[in-house]
Amino acid sequence: MNDQIYSNPNGFGYAVSQEQRNKVLRNTYWLLALSLIPTVLGAWVGVSTGITRSLGGGMGMIVFLAGAFGFMFAIEKTKNSAAGIPVLLAFTFFMGLMLSRMIAMVLGFKNGTSLVMTAFGGTAGVFFVIASLASVIKKDLSGMSKWLFWGTVVLMIGSIINIFVGSTMGMAAMSTLAIGIFSAYMLYDIKQVVDGGETNYITATLAIYLDLFNIFQSLLALLGIFGGERD
Repeated sequence: MNDQIYSNPNGFGYAVSQEQRNKVLRNTYWLLALSLIPTVLGAWVGVSTGITRSLGGGMGMIVFLAGAFGFMFAIEKTKNSAAGIPVLLAFTFFMGLMLSRMIAMVLGFKNGTSLVMTAFGGTAGVFFVIASLASVIKKDLSGMSKWLFWGTVVLMIGSIINIFVGSTMGMAAMSTLAIGIFSAYMLYDIKQVVDGGETNYITATLAIYLDLFNIFQSLLALLGIFGGERD
C-alpha cells in the first residue's frame, strides 16, 4: 500500500493511501458536477418566477445567510449518512435560487445572455487551472487557511458595508477581491483532498462548490458593471 504521512498545522500526522485519496477526489468531482444541475434549476426557477426579486439589501442578506448556514449545518450533520447527498443537492438548489436575482439583472442587459455564459466559462477556466495546479504543487498549503479566513472576514465586512452604501465601485472592488480569495481557497480545498487532509467527499464538494459559486457570482457582477449594454 502506498501510504504517505502528512502533518497538519497542529503538528499531528495522518496516513492516507493513494487509492483512498484518488477515490475521494473522484467522488468529489462527480458530486460537484451533479451539484450544478440543481443550481441551474434553482436559478431558472428564480428567474422565471421572480420569487427572489424583492430580496434586496439587508433582507436579502438575512435570508441568504440564514438559509446557507442552516443548510451547511445540516450537511455537516448528515455528511456520513445516506442523507448527505440529497441535503447537499437541496443546498445547491437554494444557492441557485439566491443567485437568480443577480442573473435576472444581468439578463436585463442587451448582451445579458453572453455575459452569463462568459462568467460561466471564466469560472470553469479558473477551476481547471486551479485543479491542475493542485495536482502538481508538492508544497503543503495548510498554512494558507489562517490568511484565507481573515481575508474572507474582511470581504464579508466590506460587502455588508457596501450593501448600505450602495457603491457600484465598491461592489466592483469587493468582487475583484472575492475572485482572488476564493481562487486561493479553491487551491487550498482541492489540495487538502489531493494530500489526504480531507477524506469526506461531501465536505470536500461543499467547500469547492462554495469557491466556484463565489467566483461565478463575482465574475458576473464585474461583467454586469463594466460590460453590460443597455438598450
